[in-house]
Amino acid sequence: MVLRCFRAEMRKLRGSVVWLVFLAVPLISAIYGTFNYLQNQDVLSESWYSLFMQHTLFYAMFFFAPMVGVYAGYLWRLEHRGGNWNLLMTAPVPRFSVFAAKGLAALILALLTQLWVFALYVLCGKAFARLPGFPPAEILLWFLRGACGALPVIALQLLLSMVIRSFAAPVLLALVGGVAGMLLCSRDMGLIWPYALMLLGMNANKSENVLAGGLCGYLLACAGFTLLFGLLAGAMLRRRDVRA
Repeated sequence: MVLRCFRAEMRKLRGSVVWLVFLAVPLISAIYGTFNYLQNQDVLSESWYSLFMQHTLFYAMFFFAPMVGVYAGYLWRLEHRGGNWNLLMTAPVPRFSVFAAKGLAALILALLTQLWVFALYVLCGKAFARLPGFPPAEILLWFLRGACGALPVIALQLLLSMVIRSFAAPVLLALVGGVAGMLLCSRDMGLIWPYALMLLGMNANKSENVLAGGLCGYLLACAGFTLLFGLLAGAMLRRRDVRA
């Protein structure tokens, strides 16, 4: 049932404006990061690591969470229109299957976003920064860890967009959450805040591995927050009814 709902969610994304966000926002971050790297090569002397820091400076800290907010808001937008919520509440499918399907669709978008950011990073490194070789394998691992850190953000943003009918409000909350996550990471308290986990996983704006020796705790935090928001969404959907 989840897979059937997932296919329906993916059909919504065909030709949608979400892909403009997907393409444009990482591109802006890549242009800014590459320009900043090229203007400060006398200070940024760690080759691929320095370019990575510049590329993730705004993407991970400010752009990623609002992008997920846009993805989640778009996936719930149709259900909040007209009488579609009542159709959802009376549909012959488990209600949580709908939430899980939207989660899978948002995860696909987030993974594609990570791949797009990585492709831009490599392209800019070779074509404009003229860096030797290719990025260290460790940096690819940071991108994969960032994908794990995206899971709680996806679950939370889907929950917020399910509860809040406004499209813009959850996106704004994601921006605030990302800024708060940046502040908590600077105080070594990132594991207690879901929006900070993606920053930690991506090693945003750091050349040293901030999760050295703490990967298990990080993965547990990602799984715990994702499960918490998923269970909360399931409980709320079971108790919700049609709208008058």
